[in-house]
Amino acid sequence: MDVPNNRSSVSEFILLGLSTSQEIQIFFFAVFFLVYVAIIVGNLLIVISVIVDTHLHSPMYFFLANLSFFDLCLSSAATPKMIADLLRKCKTISLWGCMAQMFFMHFFGGGEMSLLIAMAIDRYVAICKPLQYQTIMNHRVLIGFLLLSWAIGSIHTTSQMVFTVGLPFCGPNVVDSIFCDLPLVIKLACTETYILELLVIANSGLLSLICFILLLISYIVMLVTIWQHSSSASSKAVSTLSAHITVVTLFFGPAIFIYVFPFKSYSVDKFLSVFYSVITPLLNPIIYTLRNQEMKAAIKRLSSQHIGSWLTS
Repeated sequence: MDVPNNRSSVSEFILLGLSTSQEIQIFFFAVFFLVYVAIIVGNLLIVISVIVDTHLHSPMYFFLANLSFFDLCLSSAATPKMIADLLRKCKTISLWGCMAQMFFMHFFGGGEMSLLIAMAIDRYVAICKPLQYQTIMNHRVLIGFLLLSWAIGSIHTTSQMVFTVGLPFCGPNVVDSIFCDLPLVIKLACTETYILELLVIANSGLLSLICFILLLISYIVMLVTIWQHSSSASSKAVSTLSAHITVVTLFFGPAIFIYVFPFKSYSVDKFLSVFYSVITPLLNPIIYTLRNQEMKAAIKRLSSQHIGSWLTS
């Protein structure tokens, strides 16, 4: 039964965080603060390197720079608040702050999901149709893929948040997580949310699973193509492809697990939330820079240029 008269009785939510121990929270604060700084520096280095270095002006690095931007925004939607809360005894977030956090988490998450598919298409064309690569992956196609990623992210989050914003919250307001997790917040509504829970699972969980399967199939096809057409460029293609596969696994794995098993174990939920919002945005730049000689060389050139200009000024 709906409770329309008490729709605005809950003005904030209480986040339980990772631990109640002050010592453990201080430890987590130090760790996550350093990790978040590394996320900002690592992803910004990739974005700036791709923009200023002409050696990286190719479709693959265009997508990589935008992936780093999505990672930076995805992490920033929740991580700064989570870090600040580790020093607070009472971890609260306003109702609309909670809604905004969930909106941007799903917006950039959905956008990154579709961008990974675009990156897989780029690698497929480069490996399976190398002679037509420059023709197929032209500037218009790249911009189209990028705009499509933003559009899918917008549709993905709007289709869920449009129903969540109107829910009445008049009773419990404790969220057992490090940030406003959509499935957990929905459970606090003072109305029947079974249909909405199914919508969230179908929208996020099944979509992630289907995209992951399609990506897995496409990468298998590319690996088979590489093995069938052995050449001097095969090792470079395998190295690039393995980096993409690792990033796809890290991104879709936690997302699928969270939404296929949304309310089973809150301890697992918290671990996966940290992994999804903090660890994955950190690992992506590490994976691409450590396994990519061109990116490492570009970052070195960028660093040497800035050091040289600093010394001469």
